[in-house]
Amino acid sequence: MDPDTFLTTLYVLVDDCCRALPAVRRRGPAPALTRSEAVTLALYGQWARFGSERDFYRYADRRLRGAFPRLPDRSQVNRQIRHERDTIVAVGHAVAERLGAEVEYEVLDTTAAPVRNAKRGGAGWLGGQAALGRSSRLGWYDGFAVLIAARPDGVITGHGFGSGNAKDQTLAETFFAARRAADPRLPSVGRASGEPYVADSGFIGARRHADWAQAYGARVLCPPYRSAAKNWPPALRRWLGGLRQVIETVNGKLVQHFRLDRDRPHSLDGFAARLAAKVALHNACCWLNRLLGRPTLAFADLLGW
Repeated sequence: MDPDTFLTTLYVLVDDCCRALPAVRRRGPAPALTRSEAVTLALYGQWARFGSERDFYRYADRRLRGAFPRLPDRSQVNRQIRHERDTIVAVGHAVAERLGAEVEYEVLDTTAAPVRNAKRGGAGWLGGQAALGRSSRLGWYDGFAVLIAARPDGVITGHGFGSGNAKDQTLAETFFAARRAADPRLPSVGRASGEPYVADSGFIGARRHADWAQAYGARVLCPPYRSAAKNWPPALRRWLGGLRQVIETVNGKLVQHFRLDRDRPHSLDGFAARLAAKVALHNACCWLNRLLGRPTLAFADLLGW
């Protein structure tokens, strides 16, 4: 698909989703972009073809003026995108619901989102919020740990994030609690399906699993440590690993196609808006692939840049 056709299709999808959302009353003059235009630009700008927000704005200023004639300067675009963060989250959830497959289980995992070079001195833009963590993919990194929940077909149903040194179990407990309470402060977590979560050993703990099931209705399946007295047989571990494979693919899409490793946000709300846009774009690409009769997660050749 050529980029212009993709952008038009994306705008129509986003506009349909935004029309179903309640209108937001604003104080002061109306923004230069409509809500649908701002969300479309937020999603489209996450492709890895653009090296940064600055690179995407240059592209939009040069190539997209015909579609967005009222495109303001870059700082105004970024400010409006941050302001529409909850709308972007709602669009991502709405697209996931349009894909509408029955959920047998959800796969839960964390992935690293670096925001600066871990070897640099000083606190950086997000000092006190981002932190030094360790990832099997990156080693030591300075940034956030992103928690993703996905369906077996690869559609993302919810996400959240914490500092890079946050434990998987801590992130998961907050995620389950926010889903159970439908906390409006954390809309990105989505809604619980009532089906079990499949996870890796980062979420281990029989007593913790029992507490989560009782308090939040969240049933978590993950293998015990190999040294545990009641270990799982190898065949059961392989079976669970096969169920989990989709989340590795999803995390790879966020990194390779939507530059999760390369963003350098200056504010927490900016990072949250970008992450929500990556998730929403991921689900939009899944929807478009399904519409075209292609494999759901075939992103590499979806656009002919």
